[in-house]
Amino acid sequence: MKAKKTYAVFGLGRYGTAVAKELVENGIEVIAVDSDERIVNDSVAYLPMCKCADVTDAEVISRLGIGNIDTVIVCMANNLEASVMAITLCKEAGVKTVIAKCSNEMQQKILLRVGADRVVFPEKESGVRLAKNLLSSGFIDMISLSEDVSMVEIDVKDEWCGKNLIELNLRKKYGFNVVAIKKGDKVNVNVNPEQIIDADCSLIVLANTAKLRKLK
Repeated sequence: MKAKKTYAVFGLGRYGTAVAKELVENGIEVIAVDSDERIVNDSVAYLPMCKCADVTDAEVISRLGIGNIDTVIVCMANNLEASVMAITLCKEAGVKTVIAKCSNEMQQKILLRVGADRVVFPEKESGVRLAKNLLSSGFIDMISLSEDVSMVEIDVKDEWCGKNLIELNLRKKYGFNVVAIKKGDKVNVNVNPEQIIDADCSLIVLANTAKLRKLK
């Protein structure tokens, strides 16, 4: 069985804390880092692997073993220079995925240019939602509609290609309803169950959140 992915969160403001807490509460290993000792001391009760350190220092990145982490979330939008340094050092250490929080479109361009794989705007995507998307590995996007129901955009599995929705019978197998089929920028909500699904498509579905783990 494949080991769970590991995460690090740099910066424990409101957004970073929300991401880290949601991941930890779902049994995920998270290294949470902030340069403010007071914040670290307040956070250690619910973030067991909470460290006070300067993530703009290459030696710190090495000492924390960040190169072995699957995904790093940099939540220091109030300090662009620190964000740039942290992203650069993470990429140099071999981190596959770096997600960075930003405050505006100019920051977004800069952070993407220095190596961030994805940039999030906190006013558009909450920390909890980001964490849920990370937990839903294999899903493109996930929005909780209620405690039990989510709307999810998912990639088409290889074994689904060349078949239609009737043949796949996804409702019976996974317990979810396909509400739209997306191809490129076009979203078709008038779903034809006889339409052939190919690898260029993604499916937007409504599902019981607990049952989504079966698909993963």
